[in-house]
Amino acid sequence: MRASGSLSGLAYGDALGAPTEFMNVAEIERRYGAGGPRDLEGDPALVTDDTQMTLAVARALVGGRDGVEDALREHFVRWWESPDNNRAPGMTCLQACEKLAAGLPWREATGASSKGCGANMRVVPVGLVPDLSDDDRAGIAQFQSALTHGHPTALAASELTAFAARWLVDGTSPGDLTAALRERCAEQRTTYREEWLADLWVRPGVSTPEEFIARGWDECAEALDVLAAATPDRDADPCLATGAGWIAEEALATALHCFLLLRDEPVAALSRAATTSGDSDSIACLTGAFAGAVHGLGAWPEEWAERVEHGDELAALGRRWDR
Repeated sequence: MRASGSLSGLAYGDALGAPTEFMNVAEIERRYGAGGPRDLEGDPALVTDDTQMTLAVARALVGGRDGVEDALREHFVRWWESPDNNRAPGMTCLQACEKLAAGLPWREATGASSKGCGANMRVVPVGLVPDLSDDDRAGIAQFQSALTHGHPTALAASELTAFAARWLVDGTSPGDLTAALRERCAEQRTTYREEWLADLWVRPGVSTPEEFIARGWDECAEALDVLAAATPDRDADPCLATGAGWIAEEALATALHCFLLLRDEPVAALSRAATTSGDSDSIACLTGAFAGAVHGLGAWPEEWAERVEHGDELAALGRRWDR
C-alpha cells in the first residue's frame, strides 16, 4: 500500500505544516514544544492549496494518458473556482488558472518566468500512477507544471519529484535516491519534450530548446549536490542546509533532506519538515509523500485517515494506484 501511504503522507504533511508555514523555528517550538508539532490539528485537519492541487492532478489522471492535457486544465480551473480556494494559494497559480478559466491558451496563461514550488508540490500523483511509460510520466509531470509555472527549473523539479515518488514505491533504497536523481539530471539535460511543451522554450536570450531545458536540469543538479553535501543534523533547521523551499529545486532538496534525516521515522520526519523556517507545508507534504512511498500506509497513525480533510478521496485514489 505504498501509493496510499505516499498520497496520505502528502496530505498529512501539508496539514501538519500549514499552521507553521509563516513562523520561524523558535516560534514553532514555543507553540508546540521542542521538535515541533507531532499531531494533526482540528477535526477535520485542514489542508492547504498543496493538497487541493494535488487532488486536481490526481483527478485528471483517473482517465489515464489519453486526454490528460484537457483534464488537467479542467481540474485546475475547478480548483480556481472553488470557494474552498482560500488556503493561502500562490499568486502564480491563481493568476495562471484565472487566465485558463478565461479561455486563454496555456502558453499565454503560464507564469513563464516562475519556478515557485507550486508545480512540484502537486505532482506526486504523476509518480504514483503505475502504468505510465517513463516518457509519458516525464511529459505529464512537466506539462502540469507548464500550465502555471513555465520556468525550466519548475519543469525539471516536477519531473524529479514524480520520479522520486515512483522509484521509492518501486523499492529504490532511500540511500540511493539522491544519486539516482542526480543521474537523471545528467541523462535528461538536453531532452526537450516538444510533444508536451510546444514552443514554451521560445523567449528572449534563448537560442534552442536544449539550451532552455538544460538550465532547469542544471539548477536541480546543483540543489541535489548541496543536498548530498549537507551535514545530517537532525536538530538543525533543514532550510539552513538546502534552502527555504519557496522555489522548486529547493522544495525538492529540502523535503528530501527531511526525509533522509529520519528515513526510518516517518512521523518524526513530518515533524522535522513542519518545524522549518521556510515553506513548511510544501516541504512537509513532499516529505510525507516520500516517507509514505517507502513505508506504506502503515507509516501513519490510523486515526489521521479519519481526521484529515478529503480523507475518503485520498484513500480511494491510493487504492486505485496500489500494486
